[in-house]
Amino acid sequence: MTELDRLLENWESVYKKGLLTFWLLLLLNEKACYPYEMSAEVIRLSEGMISADDNSIYRAVSRFEEMGLVVSERGESQLGPPRKYYRLTDDGCELLRRFIERNILIFQHPAVAERIQNVMNGGNNGR
Repeated sequence: MTELDRLLENWESVYKKGLLTFWLLLLLNEKACYPYEMSAEVIRLSEGMISADDNSIYRAVSRFEEMGLVVSERGESQLGPPRKYYRLTDDGCELLRRFIERNILIFQHPAVAERIQNVMNGGNNGR
């Protein structure tokens, strides 16, 4: 593994940990889910770039519930005991909307999008 590979892995590790909240709230914006289902769906939605073990997801949604971003309710399961399903509250929806507005949509801004495309095309790299 090269030094650049190690630097990229370190950067992505920090970046991905910070984005787990985004991916979970994005998923819960669509439908109520239970944590095991969230884990598989986050992997699918992020095309394998973001993953978290079930314990991390349980801790995250418990924290979200304490903060009033999600609520939980018991739901029936065909394969065992009832499951705890989580869904976004109005505050959770608003937090997600604001995060997207401030941190995701910026990449669509023409000046930023142009710079990103320039990097991907191998253009001007500051030299």
